[in-house]
Amino acid sequence: MKLLDRYLLGQFFKNLLLILSSLVAIYLLIDFFERMDNFMDAHKPIGLAIKYFLCKIPQIYDMMIPICMLLAGVTTLGMLNRQHEFVALKAAGISVSRIIAPLLIGASIVTTINIGIDQWLLPPTNSAVNRIFFEEVQNRVPTGVVRNGRVYHRGPDGIYSFMRPNPHKNHFLDFSYVTWNESHQMEMLLTAQTADWQEGQWTFQNGQLKKRTPGNDFAITLFKKTDIPLPGTPDTFFVSPYIAEEYSILDLYHRAQDQVEYGDRTGWIDFHRRLSFIFLGLPLLLLGIPVLLVVQERRGRDLALAIPISCGLAFGAWGWWSLAQSLAKTVNIPPSILAWSIHLLAASVGIYFIRRQDQ
Repeated sequence: MKLLDRYLLGQFFKNLLLILSSLVAIYLLIDFFERMDNFMDAHKPIGLAIKYFLCKIPQIYDMMIPICMLLAGVTTLGMLNRQHEFVALKAAGISVSRIIAPLLIGASIVTTINIGIDQWLLPPTNSAVNRIFFEEVQNRVPTGVVRNGRVYHRGPDGIYSFMRPNPHKNHFLDFSYVTWNESHQMEMLLTAQTADWQEGQWTFQNGQLKKRTPGNDFAITLFKKTDIPLPGTPDTFFVSPYIAEEYSILDLYHRAQDQVEYGDRTGWIDFHRRLSFIFLGLPLLLLGIPVLLVVQERRGRDLALAIPISCGLAFGAWGWWSLAQSLAKTVNIPPSILAWSIHLLAASVGIYFIRRQDQ
């Protein structure tokens, strides 16, 4: 069996590399025609565009790898069946579960590699992609940085620090604003539990205002709710809209822990979204294998029908997964249940039909 395992594992990685290379090349080609106009309009050198597309390859890999794992497994098993080798193995008393074990091992190895890529490779490459496109091509220089889930923005008169659960809403948590005088002494410190920007006005709740007096002392004012004009507005707090993609898995986890203290689920939604997508290839493979076997039993040994059906399953699961991410933001259901629901369903159905094949 070791010979068979090595053969199937080798074929799985060979097909995975071929399919992945093809899909990444197609994606890059489409993205090239979409983005080159931006680089040309900005009069940027071709070297910068090449660097942009090279840095984007890990991001494309991360997007394509689940469906590539499914197609690689289906193709490997389909070729085995096409040469009558699958029937011969079953006639020798080898179960379907044992035959597909090398494919599942290969998928597990790829998933482990994906975890490392998401932790160490994706954050710096995504950061480079965002920097090139937003700063150098669109001249939209981010005026803030994100550290441990907090945004730090340097304005013309002071520094802002806050947490912004939803980048599309002007609602801020743990807000602070500090200014200095010409002697580099703190002039004013404003802190508030929440801050809102509505109709051109700042509104702060549950905080304090600390101001330097002419005698170099500080006057402290506590407030429940107050309106204080500040020179900065949310429009000036530009941070890349894809900043979450620059976080590693551990960064997302720590960010989720920080935000839960304020009753915000956004961090956990992002964390489970990233982690569940990494593991999406395994349940898709478990579901795609019995579908392939059923199709080939009823329609013959041709892959022409099995592969489109497998692709349909993959995109259906992808759609379910995307819908679950949207529901996690609107319904009061734990993000972990929604993010992993498709994994549990696909794996359960796949294992059920594989066991039926063994009977």
